[in-house]
Amino acid sequence: MDWGERRIGLALSDETQTLARPLATLTRRAGKRFPMAQLLEQVTHHHVVGIVVGLPLDESGEEGDAAHAARALADDIKSRVGELEVTMWDERMTTARVLAAVREMGGKTRGRKGDVDAMAAALLLQHYLDSQRGSAL
Repeated sequence: MDWGERRIGLALSDETQTLARPLATLTRRAGKRFPMAQLLEQVTHHHVVGIVVGLPLDESGEEGDAAHAARALADDIKSRVGELEVTMWDERMTTARVLAAVREMGGKTRGRKGDVDAMAAALLLQHYLDSQRGSAL
């Protein structure tokens, strides 16, 4: 999950936990609660075996308000998914990297914020998967 105030990007790995791919984007309206029912529906539908929640650290690696909110969300998810492992993972610069990659390939990002968030979630998940295999770049 690439956590954000308005949009939450979701990604899935393949069954071998080797490759990540964008899945969807959940949207939270201003002042409304996190769309937990939609997340849990995705977890059940896709037979998820673990959840990686992006930890939005600042440039110096410190936790600010967004990181505290992401940790609270991860705790809430953990209380609802029972036995599934919920892991926090540094998500610094994932969205910026996705935006740069799309632009480098000549793509447009205007009007595609949801796609960008799902791609950022896939990048976050891929970094996590790579680290678990000991092959992080």
